[in-house]
Amino acid sequence: MTTPAPVRASAAWRWIPTLYFAEGIPYVIVMTVSVVMYKNLHISNTDIALYTSWLYLPWVIKPLWSPLVDLLGTKRRWTYLLQLVIGAALACVALTVPTTHFFQMTLAVFWLMAFSSATHDIAADGFYMLAMPPHQQAAFVGVRSTFYRMATLTGQGGLVYLAGALQERYGSVTKAWSIVFWIIAGVFVVAGLYHSWALPRPETDRPDTTNRSFLSGFAAVFVEFFRRKEIGRILAFLLLYRFAEAQLLKLVTPFLLDARDVGGLGLTTKQVGIVYGTAGVIALTVGGIVGGIIISRYGLKRMLWPMIIIMHVPNLVFVLLAFTQPQNLWLIGAALSVEQFGYGFGFTAYMMYMILAAEGHHKTAHYAICTGFMALGMMLPGMAAGWIEDHLGYQKFFLYVCAATIPSFIAASLVRIDPAFGRKA
Repeated sequence: MTTPAPVRASAAWRWIPTLYFAEGIPYVIVMTVSVVMYKNLHISNTDIALYTSWLYLPWVIKPLWSPLVDLLGTKRRWTYLLQLVIGAALACVALTVPTTHFFQMTLAVFWLMAFSSATHDIAADGFYMLAMPPHQQAAFVGVRSTFYRMATLTGQGGLVYLAGALQERYGSVTKAWSIVFWIIAGVFVVAGLYHSWALPRPETDRPDTTNRSFLSGFAAVFVEFFRRKEIGRILAFLLLYRFAEAQLLKLVTPFLLDARDVGGLGLTTKQVGIVYGTAGVIALTVGGIVGGIIISRYGLKRMLWPMIIIMHVPNLVFVLLAFTQPQNLWLIGAALSVEQFGYGFGFTAYMMYMILAAEGHHKTAHYAICTGFMALGMMLPGMAAGWIEDHLGYQKFFLYVCAATIPSFIAASLVRIDPAFGRKA
């Protein structure tokens, strides 16, 4: 297996930030912005959690078609063409929001967007691993995470705030969200056109021709991954590391928006865009940057336990918010920022572990398999989160989430990591 040659930092900065911003936009819209929109349109917590969790499915099953990206065409071409497809899907959401059967129709379009986005992730992540050697991947994982989180900031913060402002201006939730989706569709098309020019052309980015037939090549990718030593430990880590977060994330926005008499904090859409979508995401981004620097300096093995502890302990802030229901927006924003910093810091370890688990000849497809299990670990717990909250109430639900971190610690105790992995030589 050929190791990519080191690249100039200035060259990497030209495409890594925009590539991961473009990767993050459709994901945050499907998984987070859709939750805010449906809550504004008076869909129940149970239905929101159930149906938006089903939207994880394309990321779960994307390993089934991930070998296509390895075997057909270049990752570069896959990347920018799919960005144009996603832009078209965003425009379709803008068209369907004002319709009578908006819930069913927007869900159908979100499915299209999710499948396109999942395939884009395969190509973009594979391109990232082909373009740089492992020590540069570790050094830039914080940058990669940062701009992915900037997309989250744009979605959870900017777009949600804009939707709230447009609702106040026009007095129409549907018109506000339709305008928002038209805007982001245009931005995304521009991103696709930019990457058709800006992405480099590494010599390693070419179709895999080592197998004599398509079917044998397709099967070989999966067989190679599942024959790895300690595959059970790997899968347990991928599935359980975010078991608690999978449930927490689905109910944060409903908790912030719900009225105080039903246990929520009673914030407006604009306020949610500020405290969670802006302050929270900035803290998340800083946590990701710090996590990447720390791993690059000390290695993943040494930092795994500190990172998982810092990730999970701050979940207690939701218990405090649910029991005290503060009205001070600064206090709420500070509490959310603490939790989001911990999550960003700890999630960097998860990203690096997926790179470790994907090492091998078919690293693009293997990384896709890892992200598929990551999505499954978010999808299954998240589906039930709304039902659990409806039966427990917010206070007991957040106590339950804290207890649900135990499987994550057990899974982390089982994995084996090379002490040198991720650390700059």
